[in-house]
Amino acid sequence: MNHATFVLNLLAVWLTLQSSAIMIADEWDVEKLKKQLHVPAKDRFDLECDACVVLLDAIQFLVRTSTSENEITSVLAELCILLKVQDSLVCKGVVSEFKNEVLYVFTAIALGPKEVCGAVIGDGCGKYYNPWKQNWTVTFPDVPKPPPPKEPDIPKPDASLIKVLHLSDIHLDMAYTEGLNAECGEPLCCRPPNKPAPPGRPAGYWGDYECDLPLRTISNLFEHLAQHKDRFDWIYWTGDLPAHNVWNQTRLQQLETMHTLTSLMKLHLGDKMVYPTLGNHESAPVNSFPPPFITGGNSNKWLLDSYLLDFSHWLPSSTFSTIRKGGFYSVLLTAGLKLISLNMNYCNSENWWLLINSTDPAGQLQWMISELQESEDAGGKVHIIGHIGPGLGSCMAVWSWNYHRIVNRYEATIVGQFFGHTHNDEFQIFYDENDPSRAINVVFLGPSITPYTSNNPGYRIYELDGIHNDTTFQLVDHHVHYLNLTKANLDNDTTWKPEYGAREAYGLSNLLPQEWSNLVDSMETNDTLFDRFYKHYHRRETIDCTTSQCKDSILCGLRTAQSHDSSHCHNITQAYRHYYNHRSC
Repeated sequence: MNHATFVLNLLAVWLTLQSSAIMIADEWDVEKLKKQLHVPAKDRFDLECDACVVLLDAIQFLVRTSTSENEITSVLAELCILLKVQDSLVCKGVVSEFKNEVLYVFTAIALGPKEVCGAVIGDGCGKYYNPWKQNWTVTFPDVPKPPPPKEPDIPKPDASLIKVLHLSDIHLDMAYTEGLNAECGEPLCCRPPNKPAPPGRPAGYWGDYECDLPLRTISNLFEHLAQHKDRFDWIYWTGDLPAHNVWNQTRLQQLETMHTLTSLMKLHLGDKMVYPTLGNHESAPVNSFPPPFITGGNSNKWLLDSYLLDFSHWLPSSTFSTIRKGGFYSVLLTAGLKLISLNMNYCNSENWWLLINSTDPAGQLQWMISELQESEDAGGKVHIIGHIGPGLGSCMAVWSWNYHRIVNRYEATIVGQFFGHTHNDEFQIFYDENDPSRAINVVFLGPSITPYTSNNPGYRIYELDGIHNDTTFQLVDHHVHYLNLTKANLDNDTTWKPEYGAREAYGLSNLLPQEWSNLVDSMETNDTLFDRFYKHYHRRETIDCTTSQCKDSILCGLRTAQSHDSSHCHNITQAYRHYYNHRSC
């Protein structure tokens, strides 16, 4: 018996011990397994933990016994199919995509299966040690924190404004095909080798709510933006350019997608400054962003070099060194206002490379502190852009905690944070470390261009206090525009329409942090106000959030800018867990 066969038999024995009747048509049914184990719902994370440990123990056994790479990948693909994680096509594709990364990491790390599962599953696997909850800390300059900023005056109606376009999560699918099945049972549909759809569920010409977008719809967006250049001064582009077919992507395909989209941007908006950040989908495989200590063929040099080449049309040479090092940079937007663009993949708990060493990857946060201190010393202000919001559950707890400390220290300097990743129109509030009732900053999570899943495509334009002697560069208002995908497919109407302005829609006197905190408080008891917010959340009127769990989970997310911290969620701990178990895009 070879090692691969031994592992499969070992797994079969373990599953059989868990339940005596879980075999259906010679396949393991995970859902039936969960039910027949008679495990209460709140404890089913323990089952996932146990299964994770068994599987990873098996993988590490194969690695230790020098089993061939082909045998290991064959075992992983068979386990994926056996456990009905996905169909055969997706399972084999995913294993092929991730094999080099996983085998390298498993060879390099000193962690056992329990530690790895604690990291991968997170808080739901609480009985295992989570290596990403280490207590490393960044250091601050020996400079006293300035007093909290005074609430700035709202600019007069005739005051100058700066307008910033925010695009996020385009997810262009070059293989999107009209008429194919939009509900194919795979992670992404509407593309070959899916078959033509049964009656009622064909992929539309302009897109589908369960799929990514075809090139024609993205081209339509850029043509629309080119016709309205006067609406914005520069552009924040917060990542995730390729589609969600993560089981069959190549490095070349990812680079082709990035080049296609930057070429469209240059064609239609080449005279506008564009400031990008890297999403978790830019790499192949997805989420794979090794820190600089990984060199050679496994490094991200292939991506960072192309990223720099495609965006050098807009970025100055002063940004090149940190981009080559780790995909982050800073740039002066205008006198008194700096932009810091972060590579949030260094906080991503789904980035397996961080299992080797997750302590401030690439020194990015320490670099960020030096950039903020430089601006504070000069009396300047700072905007921050990134992809994965620092309060999302997929951001490592210790990284997020350090980020939260930085925002607290430099609250007088940071006047705007703009991220994406969730595909929803939402925000996250930072609160004072010493006075939890005082809101100090807000992360704005921009709506996605992709409709995946259940959203209308949308983008946001921010209005900032403009250039004048007493400018604060604070946000004054923001406006969201959207494409009604249903109407586009039915009537060929591809008009991108204004959806709402924040101050008018929510009755805000300003866009300062405390006003957003007050809005969340109001939505707890005002169902009409919450329903309005939730309509904007998806850019659709046909999706409801009528259960208390749904509403509480949304409100909890808005209050939480530090991952794995439910302290501002009042008594809705279960909602907090629900929110964070569904935040990976």
